[in-house]
Amino acid sequence: MLENARLKLIVGDNAVVQSLQVKPSGEECLDPTEQLPLFSVTQDRPFNNEIKLTYPNTQTTYPANSVRQVGDELIVGFETAPYEVRVKVRVEKDYLLFELAGFIVESSDYGGLKMTTPPVKSFRLVQLPVKNRLNFGDWLNVVWDDRAATAVVGGGPMTVINGEARHGFRLLTADADRDLKLVGATAAIVASETASFLDCLDSMERGCGLPLGVESRRRPELNASIYWSSTVTPKNVDEHIALAKEGGFRMMLLYYPCLVKGAKGNGGYAGIGGYELRDEYVNGIASVKEMLDRIKAAGITPGLHVLHTFIGFKSSYVTPVADHRLNLVRHFTLARPLGTDAREIYVEEDPSACPTNEHSRILRFGGELIGYESFTTERPYRFTGVRRGEKETTVTAHPLGEIGGVLDVCEFGATSCYIDQNTSLQDEIAEKIARIYNAGFRFMYFDGSEGVNVPQGIHVPNAQYKVISRMKEPPLFTEGAAKAHFDWHFLGGANAFDIFPPEKFKPMIVEWPQREAPLMRQNFSRLDFGWWGLWLPGEKLRDGTVTIGTQLDMWEFGTSRAAAWNCPATLQMNITKYRKHPRLADLMEVMRRWEDVRAKNWLTAEQKEQLKSSTQEHHLYRNEKGGYELHEIEMLPSPDKAKAVRAFVFTRGGKRVLAYWHTSGAGRLEIACGAGGAQLTVPADGIRYVETDLSVEAVKRAYAAAVLLP
Repeated sequence: MLENARLKLIVGDNAVVQSLQVKPSGEECLDPTEQLPLFSVTQDRPFNNEIKLTYPNTQTTYPANSVRQVGDELIVGFETAPYEVRVKVRVEKDYLLFELAGFIVESSDYGGLKMTTPPVKSFRLVQLPVKNRLNFGDWLNVVWDDRAATAVVGGGPMTVINGEARHGFRLLTADADRDLKLVGATAAIVASETASFLDCLDSMERGCGLPLGVESRRRPELNASIYWSSTVTPKNVDEHIALAKEGGFRMMLLYYPCLVKGAKGNGGYAGIGGYELRDEYVNGIASVKEMLDRIKAAGITPGLHVLHTFIGFKSSYVTPVADHRLNLVRHFTLARPLGTDAREIYVEEDPSACPTNEHSRILRFGGELIGYESFTTERPYRFTGVRRGEKETTVTAHPLGEIGGVLDVCEFGATSCYIDQNTSLQDEIAEKIARIYNAGFRFMYFDGSEGVNVPQGIHVPNAQYKVISRMKEPPLFTEGAAKAHFDWHFLGGANAFDIFPPEKFKPMIVEWPQREAPLMRQNFSRLDFGWWGLWLPGEKLRDGTVTIGTQLDMWEFGTSRAAAWNCPATLQMNITKYRKHPRLADLMEVMRRWEDVRAKNWLTAEQKEQLKSSTQEHHLYRNEKGGYELHEIEMLPSPDKAKAVRAFVFTRGGKRVLAYWHTSGAGRLEIACGAGGAQLTVPADGIRYVETDLSVEAVKRAYAAAVLLP
């Protein structure tokens, strides 16, 4: 029996988990149906001679069938496998921590076999059959409802965490893997009444020396929307600050091109890798600090947006000699020497599963990148249509038996590739990024986080963690383009969705971030409802259509849905372009009002529930006293004779209010909505409000017949 003030775990001497009880309430958390052991061990195959001859030679899992306690360790034995495992247990006041401490192997267990024993592929450090409850947070690996919460959490970045759906329960597991970290791997059981669960998890984070994900989620900055730009420099930073303050933004995210120059003048993905500061920063890091101090002095917190796993094809890591630490997704051995003039590459392994996409057909042998057109799938295996010295690498000869492989080309534009996370290259890049971050940034966006080698569940968070670990101060929070278990402790919320054009904006908000919000809530987290772009009226979209441009009801719909879930949004701002938008001031006013509401925690629980609707829209109205009113609105179709006008109607104080604006310029609107339906001629430019005694249906008819005059 292992217990603290929060929980009591009972394990039989046959290693079967019998009970996990939340002590204050007596709530039972486990499903005993399958009588599962707390531990198991997996081997690539049986190795002991008699066992190998008796059973199939395939990856085999041996359940634990005995456990005894010796001091602060559990000694675990298994079916068939002839060794024992030492598991150290720390019983802390808010959690239990399990650590694989070592193995007990008798010299006779493997006879005369000359090998490292025991031949363990992985060890299941924790296995709990947790009863289904209302919520399962797949990111944190927690099952919970309003009574109790149970989680199995990695104690470090190299523990493999999973939550498998079973009939009636979730099997929460933690595995130590030979190829990641076997001896020394840790996992925690956190179980408590739900009201105290985050406190217990915070205690576990502190006790294990992890980043403080609970503390981060309690920061007020977490739900502030973010002003993003790729063009901030010391020369124009004040203009960006002014626009950010116009929109009420308290956070500003700087994309890496604001700070670093791309290799060979390429500022896109092809130039990533060197992280050398732009020439505008005449005093180097000191100039970066000066610029960030100006942002902070305006009451805005600066953050850094990087693509930490990308290596550009124009960078010195690729040309003229490709770095040996670039990731290969498959390995091949040269079956014949490869001379400098060879146009076919003979290999030992079958290339059947190699990339066929024209942008991804790149091999690396030594420091040379080599393109290919096709390959054979019968011996002799070979790559054909070979192009030597791809991406401006140096052509060299390669000897028989040299091992190379298929380069891990980035799918976003194919102008960069990914880092082998098992090498030192990610650490090297992390040092460069942290040097810039430590100039005074306070939060970070880890873009391109999905660009790692398998297992992604380990390398996605660990690549981020390598940067986090080099920060002088812990970040207020971070976000990322991909998430996995361990980065719950520093990603305050994931993930920002990519840009949706105006005509699709509202339905995409409903389809994606609004659908993810309750899933993130199950992980005690929020997400970012951005990224949002801003289109000019009349701008041509990628599909060739002409857009109405970003309009204020679109951003209000998005930011109000986000506020319902205590979530922010990130807006991508290009000053040169966006100053041309005729309704920019109104768009910024929409954001300023909703950011003010967020900062003041003005919305009631009832209002938040109303705002979760995917169909009913709302407007935050500024009344005569300067206060806010939240109103349900109905969007109206643009009139045949006033196509450039956009409007909605709502009821306030027993009267109807028609809110309207010119989408792309200015004019005058003739509309019969005065007293008794009298004709009015009113300005049409920025948002205007007309109050009337007419019914909603009468307002709709009057608006449909309205005429826009020059």
